Amino acid sequence: MATDIKDAVHAVEAASVMRLLPARPRLLALGEPTHGEDLLLDVRNELFRQLVEGEGYRTIGIESDCLMGLVVDDYVTWGTGTLDEVMERGFSHGWGASAANRELVRWMRAYNEGRPASERLRFAGLDGPLEISHAASPRQALTALHGYLAARVDADLLPCDVETLDRLLGADDRWANPATMMDPSQSVGRSAEARELRLLADDLVALLEAETPHLIAASSRDEWDRAHLYGRAATGLLRYHHWMADTSPGRMPRLLGLRSSMIAANILAVAERGRALVHAHNAHFQRDKSTMRLGDLPFEWWSSGAIVHAHLGEGYAFLATALGTIRHQGVDTPPPDTLEGILYALPEDRYVVDARRLGAALGDARPAPRVSPWFGYAALDPAHLAAYDGIVFVKDVTRS
Repeated sequence: MATDIKDAVHAVEAASVMRLLPARPRLLALGEPTHGEDLLLDVRNELFRQLVEGEGYRTIGIESDCLMGLVVDDYVTWGTGTLDEVMERGFSHGWGASAANRELVRWMRAYNEGRPASERLRFAGLDGPLEISHAASPRQALTALHGYLAARVDADLLPCDVETLDRLLGADDRWANPATMMDPSQSVGRSAEARELRLLADDLVALLEAETPHLIAASSRDEWDRAHLYGRAATGLLRYHHWMADTSPGRMPRLLGLRSSMIAANILAVAERGRALVHAHNAHFQRDKSTMRLGDLPFEWWSSGAIVHAHLGEGYAFLATALGTIRHQGVDTPPPDTLEGILYALPEDRYVVDARRLGAALGDARPAPRVSPWFGYAALDPAHLAAYDGIVFVKDVTRS
């Protein structure tokens, strides 16, 4: 069996990855099993560089706030701002402090310098304007969408003026109150103002669609695309806040599913531009249903990858990343009967393995699930092996 597995192992290079797949995908998803390790981001950066230079990929999307990501895109595409400003204001979840993310942004800007706009690389945030504990105010998205439309359509067509939006929105901190995650009664998501804002946001998005021929002629494609991003973010946030105020048993799976849907919509919008590499946690990209347990309650929802795959079919490919050790986090050598243990026994330090050939080599000898001693690392589920197009394996992750 070891010989059969070795035959499925290749270098982590764009050309090797493409040979694993039935066709060059419009969207290549690269997952990671843990956040915050720059070594894994270095692997991502190098793969993206090779995809750009050898396979015609032009966009990268990462698990970061989609609205903040516009700051990064403006810098890499047009040189707006400075690198320090972009790293401070263009990333959520603390990702701006990553040296590997900084190097990605620096390289993209250098690559774009002097190239025609049609050949420049683009950056996208894939996540909604959400944190684990709370969701942002819909102000930025709503007012930006309203401003785009107000500058281009007759005032009589607008469902409201910007002063009405400002009055209904009120103070931003009442939306972004972290206490609402544990106490739905503190959410403003089902207030009279929030209900009216949901209707207005729906009307603004409907107007954006109805005026498509005029708007495409009256603005650049980038401006039109961004208006749609503002519409997705505004309606998604208002929907999310509505369910933050819910008290039924369906509250958490609904919120988890809404986040997945927001990420999936942003990924599909990225795919409309052309070939792209997207990067986030493995769990976001899997084709199977996601599951978790909160106390005695099990939750299920469709992952973003499952939604995207349903839309794109073979246009979507998923490389899951597995790893052997993160010793500085207490994750030591994997047991030999686990999937990670089988891969760890191979001599290479870093490689991509054909998941289907690996499954065939294992036959009926199904690996045991690996139990992680650290909450921040999620081992691969051997039951999902058939749903991976490939597995990127990193033997030892050292401290960043």
